[in-house]
Amino acid sequence: MDFQFEILINDCFMDKKFTLSLSNDYEDGEWRYEKFSNFIWDSIQYTALSAKERCYFNENNLHTSSNKRAKANLRKARILDKDGNPQKDLMKKASSELGEIFLYGLLHFYFKALPVVPKIFYKQNAQDNAKGADSVHIIIDASNNDFSLWFGEAKFYNNIGDSRLDSIIESVEKSLQTSSIKKENSIICGLNDLDILLQDKPYLLHKIKRSLASEASTDTLKSKIHIPILILYQCSISEKYKIFSNEYKTEILNYHKDRAKKYFEKQDVKLKSTIHLYNEIFFHLIIFPIPSEDRIIEDYLKELGLLDNGQSI
Repeated sequence: MDFQFEILINDCFMDKKFTLSLSNDYEDGEWRYEKFSNFIWDSIQYTALSAKERCYFNENNLHTSSNKRAKANLRKARILDKDGNPQKDLMKKASSELGEIFLYGLLHFYFKALPVVPKIFYKQNAQDNAKGADSVHIIIDASNNDFSLWFGEAKFYNNIGDSRLDSIIESVEKSLQTSSIKKENSIICGLNDLDILLQDKPYLLHKIKRSLASEASTDTLKSKIHIPILILYQCSISEKYKIFSNEYKTEILNYHKDRAKKYFEKQDVKLKSTIHLYNEIFFHLIIFPIPSEDRIIEDYLKELGLLDNGQSI
């Protein structure tokens, strides 16, 4: 499947800091919710299935069975807080899952990244493999027999005001602590997903495992680390338009440029002094607007069988 969303900005905002502004389009006067939903269900396998499961289903051309297993794994991974508000918990978990699934799909279909730790799949057990970054990928540079390491953050907000940007930066800072990087490296090397994905590239597999070994310094990895930061957010601009017009694209583009500038300015102020070798790390801010958070979550929960068709949130 080709990546099907519109790219409004794909630019290096400043040194090693990139902005990717994406948008859905419209049909019959409405934002294309079904297109967005289809992307989610095409992407779920990359976070809710292990590499072994994906290989089996793909080799046997069992797409429907693959999708059913991925949804079953996701439902199994859900642990609702019985002492909390079930409806609120349902929505909170749904928004978190949607952001994560979208990011895994984006990294697969657009960046051609390998999902070396499918997070939702590993949430099914009591181990810590699913904690930490929202996504963990490796991108292979076949021409140089090299690789880059991608630790993702996924957020789904009802707005992207300045206070929201601050909370994202806090998450990014935590993910770049030496202890966090070493833990993710240990998880990558401890699972067999990487071995399966690179079974035809033994030299590169050995090189990656050597680079991620516990005794290796994280300093040598900093120039290989990329942080994709996905922000799905409810957008009044997307809500008010009915067609994918030049006026719409210009308004969204200008807003995203403003948010990207503000985000990277804030991130530099906060992280330059706290993250060792900060200037060697690559950052990718990815912004995707939606007209209604509730509609997206409702469609998602109904597809999972967690919301009755006659029920609304």
